[in-house]
Amino acid sequence: MIDTDRTDQELVRLCLKGQERAAHELVSRYQRPVFSFICRMVRDRELAEDLAQDTFIRAFDNLAKYDPDYKFSSWLFKVGHNLTVDHIRRRELDTVSIHGAPDAVTSDQQEATSVTLESEFEQPDELLEARELGASIEEAIERLRPEYRTAILLRHVEGYSYDEIAEVMEIPLGTVKTYIHRARAELQDMLGHLRE
Repeated sequence: MIDTDRTDQELVRLCLKGQERAAHELVSRYQRPVFSFICRMVRDRELAEDLAQDTFIRAFDNLAKYDPDYKFSSWLFKVGHNLTVDHIRRRELDTVSIHGAPDAVTSDQQEATSVTLESEFEQPDELLEARELGASIEEAIERLRPEYRTAILLRHVEGYSYDEIAEVMEIPLGTVKTYIHRARAELQDMLGHLRE
């Protein structure tokens, strides 16, 4: 039995020794976040499931290349990011959603989100206003350049640091900062009319 308190690096070492339970534990830890990230990029639940599965297959096929000096999650997201960007380039998709495809959220998640939103906003008009703002933000993010979208999603949805984003996107740290700065400026311009 695999101890779930083991670090990712320890689990990787066990995987490389052929212990399947260690691989199952890594998949269990990262299956949902990897799927969620990819779904936000491609906006198609079935496609996201396929790309997430491909991400894990490619990651485990190349596990010996993983450098344990870095976070496993960043390396795994890099694999998923590269696969997804390759797919987007092949299919020439140019949209992404901060909340993923409309059907990407399960009914349980929608119900939980609805309960949370309703508890945060006492008045129905406040709830409606919040939903309209969320839709406007999602629409604005869809209009960003793909590299800006990726950086914004990794930073503000996945909670990655600038260094981790640079690692996932395989770009210099300064470029990450530029992408995020420009994306925020563009979003501010696009959403400026909401304040008027």
